[in-house]
Amino acid sequence: MKTIRAKSPRLRLDSKSYSQLHRQVLERDGWRCQVCGNMQNLQVHHLKLRSRSGGDVEQNLITLCAECHARMHRR
Repeated sequence: MKTIRAKSPRLRLDSKSYSQLHRQVLERDGWRCQVCGNMQNLQVHHLKLRSRSGGDVEQNLITLCAECHARMHRR
């Protein structure tokens, strides 16, 4: 019989804390899209989506330009 593990609750930060983390991720990634290297229209992407229990933690975030970000979500 398989054991079903309970989902661990995701970490969702308040607006101010998320804004600080957002900037921290941009700085960590050198203000560049981590796919194409673009330095304009940057956004922060959750590698494991919030809807799939991905948390607001630095290890789950990556800097992408708007075009690469849109492409990631079309997959």
